[in-house]
Amino acid sequence: MDLIIYAGAAIAGIILLIAVVRVFIAPIKLILKLAFNTVLGFAGLIVLDHFGAYIGISLGVNLINAAVVGIFGLPGLALLLLLKWFCGI
Repeated sequence: MDLIIYAGAAIAGIILLIAVVRVFIAPIKLILKLAFNTVLGFAGLIVLDHFGAYIGISLGVNLINAAVVGIFGLPGLALLLLLKWFCGI
């Protein structure tokens, strides 16, 4: 009788563990994706800051540019470059 109770508790624990993992895996994937995108954006901003003068593109590293790139990643860097190109700032 004890074996049946332990087996039932083990099965219930495994099901609970699977449910918890499935609930938390989606937000963790989203956070990791956003973090990776942010790191790529900052790397692109730094590379553009160092080597952009050689090809005629300049985009300073300041608080606003860092915030846009931090939130949007590489697409934010492209957005800043397009805004600079269209507006001539």
